[in-house]
Amino acid sequence: MRFTKITASIGPATESPQMLKALAKAGANAFRLNFSHDTGDSQGRRIKEIRRLAAPVAIIADLQGPKHRIGDFLGGSAVLKKGARFAFDDNPAPGGDTRVCLPDAAALAALRVGDVILLNDGRQEFKVLRAAKTKVLTEIVRGGEVKDRRGFNLPNTELHQPILTDKDKKDLEFAIKQDIDYVAVSFVQRPKDISDVRGFIAKRTSKPIKIIAKIERPQALAEIEGIIRASDGIMIARGDLAVETPFYEVPAISRRLIKICRDMNKPIIMATQMLSSMTENEFPTRAEISDVATAAYLRADSGMTSEETTIGKHPVKTIETMAAILNHADQDGIYNHYDWTKVLDGENAWGKSVVSLASLNNAAAIVIFTHGGTNARNISSRRPDIPIVAVCEKEIIGRQLCLYRGVVSICDKAIFDKRDFKRAAALAGIGAGYLVVVENDSITLAHTSTKS
Repeated sequence: MRFTKITASIGPATESPQMLKALAKAGANAFRLNFSHDTGDSQGRRIKEIRRLAAPVAIIADLQGPKHRIGDFLGGSAVLKKGARFAFDDNPAPGGDTRVCLPDAAALAALRVGDVILLNDGRQEFKVLRAAKTKVLTEIVRGGEVKDRRGFNLPNTELHQPILTDKDKKDLEFAIKQDIDYVAVSFVQRPKDISDVRGFIAKRTSKPIKIIAKIERPQALAEIEGIIRASDGIMIARGDLAVETPFYEVPAISRRLIKICRDMNKPIIMATQMLSSMTENEFPTRAEISDVATAAYLRADSGMTSEETTIGKHPVKTIETMAAILNHADQDGIYNHYDWTKVLDGENAWGKSVVSLASLNNAAAIVIFTHGGTNARNISSRRPDIPIVAVCEKEIIGRQLCLYRGVVSICDKAIFDKRDFKRAAALAGIGAGYLVVVENDSITLAHTSTKS
């Protein structure tokens, strides 16, 4: 069985009912809907089609966040020379080789002497020489051609602005009405960002929608433990993270974040360019194969595709490839050492006891009957190398558990009410063997054929 989950981003190449079904069959456990590109009716249609799938699948609404872009250039672009002076200001007139509009007033006002401005995914770099509320003068550290409305990053600058833009609020209100399972919050900087989003959701629904913090900024790393504790999981958005922090630090940052999430009993999604070459090609690079396998070796909960499955030529093949790599890596006998003496946040050693009992009895699976999913999440954080069959009373809980490593969700009220562990094991494809059956605080050793 594959333990590490797959989150597939959905876009124009994969929004048809046939493609969604094919992606789920190929191994996708969660679908990410990027609200940066499509909103309203198009996302609503996708959600409706995903909900028609036979198996439970988690839906993640990924909000755009405060995306920063420069203005336009006269003629559509400008060529900037290293060492020259260049200004960013609030003048909406088209720019040239000496200036351009930076229309975000909060960002412009936050810049200070010595701060760095990056354009175009870090291809161009500027150092601030003089700063005022409406204009900053910079030196071009790294030049080149820049086109209209390129995105910019401010790695040294903390921005004091609401985490939810007006667009995000509109998109999130829509997504809540569409019965999503998770919301991914972009450009998180502090724990308060998560609490603000949680308050926004709580005022609009009583449904237990969970929040994933996207880690993209160095400011988030400075308060990472508080952010992880405040959220329901994180996504390592390695694209922006590699722009705003030294790119060579991203692997070590990822390892650190996975360890903290495991200690705090929170799921983690590894994202960005995992199989990027398959956007065009039918086969991944050797480096990509290793990257995907490493996510499994580190015991991340999920790997994620981006443009490979939104606009790529081979979306189903991409998911099949990721599933094959993860499946083999999950079965690797080399153990990823973990300190079993630790008690995870909120666990009270209970999950450790369940996994230890399963290991001592060579159990085929752990079957848990769960109301809110907490016990299933606790056990998943212990990373047992046997399936965790979570029988759920509520569909939203079953869908959310699709994101957790090693969990097979079964949303069947009859099985839940009867505590039919044998039927649950059969549906999960578990063969003959012992089961550790968990209900509330009760732990029972049973067999797929007869109870012992």
